[in-house]
Amino acid sequence: MTSRSETTPRVGFLASDGKLARAAQPLVRFLNIEAAGGVLLVVAAVAALVWANSPFRASYETLWATEIRLELGSYVFEEDLGHLINDLLMALFFFVVGMEIKREAVVGELRDRRAIALPVMAALGGMLVPAGLFLAVNMGGAGVDGWGVPMATDIAFALGVLALMGSRVPAPLKVLLLTLAIVDDIGAIVVIAIFYTESISTGWLVIAGGLVFVVWLLHRLKVIYVPVLVGVGLLLWLAVYESGIHATIAGVVMGLFTPARPRLREADANQVVDALENRADLDASEVHATAVLIKASVSACDRSIDALHPWTSFLIVPLFALANAGIELSGESFTDPSAVFIGVVVGLVVGKLVGVTLFSWLAVKLGLARLPDGVRWSHIAGVAALAGIAFSGELLADAKVAVLAASVVSSILGAALLLRSFRFGSGEEATAEAVAAEA
Repeated sequence: MTSRSETTPRVGFLASDGKLARAAQPLVRFLNIEAAGGVLLVVAAVAALVWANSPFRASYETLWATEIRLELGSYVFEEDLGHLINDLLMALFFFVVGMEIKREAVVGELRDRRAIALPVMAALGGMLVPAGLFLAVNMGGAGVDGWGVPMATDIAFALGVLALMGSRVPAPLKVLLLTLAIVDDIGAIVVIAIFYTESISTGWLVIAGGLVFVVWLLHRLKVIYVPVLVGVGLLLWLAVYESGIHATIAGVVMGLFTPARPRLREADANQVVDALENRADLDASEVHATAVLIKASVSACDRSIDALHPWTSFLIVPLFALANAGIELSGESFTDPSAVFIGVVVGLVVGKLVGVTLFSWLAVKLGLARLPDGVRWSHIAGVAALAGIAFSGELLADAKVAVLAASVVSSILGAALLLRSFRFGSGEEATAEAVAAEA
């Protein structure tokens, strides 16, 4: 069978029918949407800051404090709008992130165990070193219990800043940050659950565990009826929410369980099409059956990401930025910073950069991991700096200002390191090509 790349001259790599091109196309679409979404995220964050520090600040606080109440029999769900965005809508974002990681683990960059080991080790360093630096600054002080604050990375903001680099970002680097951030976030959730949550409901945790088994079973039985999967997903989210653990973890679980391989091979779907192509007696039922078979040649991950990713990038993540970046700034925090302020800033800016880079280097040096193709240590340093972005809506005022300051510095530092890396890499490649030409 002649491929499209053989019959059509001068076609681009991503438009070809090659296996490698088909594998790369979903990630390229993902990156293109992320780049546009990154611009919206920055605009929303700036708008939130301006709004929160304007004479209309009261309306900003009132909007996100709007109560949402739902009663189902004896059960009452009540939460404010800000928490609903952070807990429910962002669970959909984490669902997409979980599916992207699942796809990369099955058919992409993360198939190699050593490729998975790198972001895991990087995330470990990105939690331990910032926490250690915070403790060193606050040891013996009143804020010593805040050591968990600089451990987390805000995935949405970090990806948004990286996405602003556009096509210059090597695709494996995006996957690395994606995986690092989700491991980091899960680690932070575990720390919060163990050390900071006053009470965890064992009963709801058991229910959540049972629902995770149901999700696994549905996928094993190849249940594809969307209302059933959505219903179970909402129940899982509710169980995790009521258990006292951050509810976005439900989105990650649903994403990681979503099948990344198609139920029908593409070759089989092509055979079905070829068999029906020249038939003049086709009826509506046969056309519908054929459409179902062709649809089955695309994995559930790919279909779901294509459907949901524009919504998460263009609506949910900007809403998250608008709801969480509105921090009231005061000169006192900067002119007379507390130990907590200093600990958070040092932990996020210095701790993430050092921790992620150092543990990544150790992982590669010890043979536990390898650098992805096209990724250099200067790229790792840039991603490590971006890991210092850590917006959160549930911090004390002093820590919020520190997180904002650290996130801004980390964004600028990470972007500068990556831009320098891209320029250096371009020159390096040009030199290599010139040497090869002379040889």
